[in-house]
Amino acid sequence: MSDKKLWSPSTTRNNINKFTSYINKEVNINTYEDLHRWSIEKKEVFWDKIWQFTNIIGEKKNIIFRDSENFIETKFFENSFLNYAENCLQNNNDDDAIIFYNEQKISKRVSWKQLRSNVFKISHYFKSINIKKKDRIAAVLPNMPETVQAFLACAQIGAVWSSCSSDFGPRAIIDRFKQIEPKILIITDHYFYNNKKIDTLRYIKSIVNEISSIENIIIVPYGDDKILIEDFKYKNWNEILKSKDKYERFEKYNFNHPLYILYSSGTTGVPKCIVHGAGGSLIQHKKEHQLHLDITENDKVFYFTTCGWMMWNWLVSSLASKTAIVLYDGSPFIPNNEYLFDIVEKEKITFFGTGAKYIDYLKQNKIIIKDKYKLSKLKTMASTGSPLVQESFDYVYCNIKNDLHLASISGGTDIVSCFVIGNPNMDIYSGEIQCAGLGMDVDIFDEKGNSIKQKKGELVCKTPFPSKPIYFWNDKDNKKYLDAYFKKYKNVWHHGDFCEKTENNGFIIYGRSDATLNAGGVRFGTAELYRVVENIDNIIECVAVEHSLYNDTEVILFIKMQPQFNLNEDLIKFIKFEIKSNLSPKHVPRRIFQVKDIPKTKSGKIVELTIKKIINGLDVRSKNTLANPDCLKEFENIYKEIKIN
Repeated sequence: MSDKKLWSPSTTRNNINKFTSYINKEVNINTYEDLHRWSIEKKEVFWDKIWQFTNIIGEKKNIIFRDSENFIETKFFENSFLNYAENCLQNNNDDDAIIFYNEQKISKRVSWKQLRSNVFKISHYFKSINIKKKDRIAAVLPNMPETVQAFLACAQIGAVWSSCSSDFGPRAIIDRFKQIEPKILIITDHYFYNNKKIDTLRYIKSIVNEISSIENIIIVPYGDDKILIEDFKYKNWNEILKSKDKYERFEKYNFNHPLYILYSSGTTGVPKCIVHGAGGSLIQHKKEHQLHLDITENDKVFYFTTCGWMMWNWLVSSLASKTAIVLYDGSPFIPNNEYLFDIVEKEKITFFGTGAKYIDYLKQNKIIIKDKYKLSKLKTMASTGSPLVQESFDYVYCNIKNDLHLASISGGTDIVSCFVIGNPNMDIYSGEIQCAGLGMDVDIFDEKGNSIKQKKGELVCKTPFPSKPIYFWNDKDNKKYLDAYFKKYKNVWHHGDFCEKTENNGFIIYGRSDATLNAGGVRFGTAELYRVVENIDNIIECVAVEHSLYNDTEVILFIKMQPQFNLNEDLIKFIKFEIKSNLSPKHVPRRIFQVKDIPKTKSGKIVELTIKKIINGLDVRSKNTLANPDCLKEFENIYKEIKIN
């Protein structure tokens, strides 16, 4: 924890204060702690007020929350009805709804009027090929306007959406979509990454042959209409949009009607299929967007993400706050390291979100953004995906913009939202997430289930919230659901993050608790180790895992270095000295190896658990979810080496 205050709000004219004034007609709230306590204790009233304040379109009935002795059987708004797409398509004018850029400097703009029209044409096509509510539509697409349009058309008619990023390999795609039996596959003909044009259709045959449920294929041309494919009947996306036929009805579905299926990481077996409800996702996102991040209809929201990461779903929901969204496809460092900020500056973006690893990269490469850009409209920057360490907080305020609400946020695919998040009314302390989200009964437990503060423990949520999964796909008796979150603490959501609540009532995430390290009986998170090691000159990044011995465990550290630099005995001694000095002797790894690369997911997360399995001689299944699976071979060789020695 740091006592270093980096930012204080200069104005109180924001949505969270408007909301507080709104509810203070009935209750007396003075502080955020008061507001948060009330949101937990008065669930029914709080979520009812969120529906009203954020202007959700729907038929709200009088039962807001039905409690149960079983966490997962509780219901929110069980007799209420809405249409997610209708909430996202309220505007119907010529202003920008979607702004698109890619690494090839291709750009596109879609107005609200055009967005509505395209969605209605696509939904008409879905209806014409007999797609019914709860049918699944699967997509392998880049982060482009067509993806948003297809998803909203799917939501409009009550079908269930599921997407993978274009850079997923065929095995990863099949492992996911085969389980949910989609009727439609939507896929692009190619995409761009790192200055390479990559053919997506090269593996369509294997996908269709293995997923027998697919009845229709829609191909989205990335550029022109020239699609070269044989053996398969398909519909060209552009032909759908040329049609004059539209389906303009917004049928309202139950609040808990399934909206999309997201997937667990798949570190053991095939990924679990997590089904999220339309109403729970919508109301949670609107709460986070409007209250915690102060997004208004005059804003432009940009989150660097892919369609295989839950932040894409979170981003799209911004449309329901009548704000324009900005999409980016490709490497964030092509054509140059500052290209994303080129877009932020040019488009006068007010909200910019990204992964912590992107900020770490800018810091490591000593890129000074503020010398090149004014960023006059940028008021909020968000970071998620992995812990944002103190030095990265400091980097943002020193080198990007000093008057900025830096919202480090954390939740996950499991809840398609956040447990801990930002607050535009609160001070920001280096290395800390500002607060628990409203309506989220977040606490830190020790191993015995006792609430603790200013000590490291397990992040939990003690009572239900609307964006909990409505169910897992093909999960008899909710076994997978219960095993995922309720195995450790009875009827308390155990999220799997190793965390600490600070004296400022903020939170520090130290990494996944199933990837924590135990050395000499001392349990610690990997993030605190990485923070020290990655501050050493010429070290790009690192990963540490626990290796089981006969009657003990040891910590092994792997480091990736700048080109032309190699690990030697002097550097090993220095690394160990720095860890010992900054943390403790217990934190010092027993062995240190240099590797050429560190395996990551497509969204940039280091896969600690995959490495841990390899180093302990266990099989790894879902290699296709990785951005760089070839580097696993080096870890397999290291395992053979340590096994011999």
